[in-house]
Amino acid sequence: MDFRKIISDDKIVEIQLSSFNTEDGVTEYQALFSVTDPSLPFSEQLQSLQQAYTYMTRNILADNAIAVFRRYFLSDATNQADLVMAWECENSFCALSIVQQAPLNGSKIAMWTYWQTDMAVQNYDNGLVEATHNGYHHFWGGGACNRASNSEYQTRLLLNDYVLQLTEQGCRLADDCIRTWFFVQNVDVNYAGVVKARKEVFITQNLTEKTHYISSTGIEGRNADPNVFVQMDTYAVKGLQPGQIQFLYAPTHLNPTYEYGVTFERGTAVTYGDRKQIFISGTASIDNKGEIVYPGNILKQTERMLENIETLLQEAGAGLQDIMQAIVYLRDPADYVVVKQYIESRYPSLPHLIVHAPVCRPGWLIETECIAVVPADAPQYACL
Repeated sequence: MDFRKIISDDKIVEIQLSSFNTEDGVTEYQALFSVTDPSLPFSEQLQSLQQAYTYMTRNILADNAIAVFRRYFLSDATNQADLVMAWECENSFCALSIVQQAPLNGSKIAMWTYWQTDMAVQNYDNGLVEATHNGYHHFWGGGACNRASNSEYQTRLLLNDYVLQLTEQGCRLADDCIRTWFFVQNVDVNYAGVVKARKEVFITQNLTEKTHYISSTGIEGRNADPNVFVQMDTYAVKGLQPGQIQFLYAPTHLNPTYEYGVTFERGTAVTYGDRKQIFISGTASIDNKGEIVYPGNILKQTERMLENIETLLQEAGAGLQDIMQAIVYLRDPADYVVVKQYIESRYPSLPHLIVHAPVCRPGWLIETECIAVVPADAPQYACL
């Protein structure tokens, strides 16, 4: 993996760019865009970010790289999302997610974009975006939501609709879905409804503690519409053989999630002929009994969180140095400077964004999710 930081020509946008390529498979790029001048109005921050994005695609990435997923992190979605969509309606062919999770460097907007080369991309009316190459069909979904009466009903409808969307593509939730994200308005109040609905829908899909669950993040995040309590992003792959998917547990450090009433996997690794992609769920300072480690201590919680992530990655044959993208969620914005200094002093090559988003349990002060990639030599499977 290659990692570098790029500063835009106008000095307003910093880009953390990670790339991975092999001789036989696609090249993949993950980029995290941050605005460095928080004093600018939103329209100027957005314009600078868009200019940096356009420069990247035209001058730095491979000519045949195409975006498959993009997420904006906004400080005030109600007043900002329409401006983002005005640009996206002209330019977007990828799955799109817009969520209010304020960048904690004081700016109003940040962005994560994922590109891959040689992909044939198709948009479907049901909201999914399909990227196809070498016999694999990657289905990305972004920003799914509805206005049912509460978080439980919204989650139930989201998942049931997603099951139908996958069925239309010849996929099954239990077999093909690799990753989900649930962004929950007022997570301290509404997360219980998400947990209840997800568990009940999963049972109907043979996703139980005796089979497996799906890697996921459930975190505070607001939609521009105040009547949306839950927003969902998804990723599924059609064409995988059962042996290509590995679930990660790290039992020395973490316990199965069902032991404290939730239903997701700690991490999922997908092995292709030329690489292994590793999706780590939102991970906090927890031990293998399900207890919060170091209550009230942000630095100690950060250390334990990263130790847990490293242990999960090691189970898949990777390490922190293989992370291409990480999103760090903080409950208290006042912890930003301490956490930023800690990460940048100890892990200067870790591509990451830090955003404001309370975790699903109030005692967790910090949580991080990430995607890592390592080379693989698995000729029994097609390359990515």
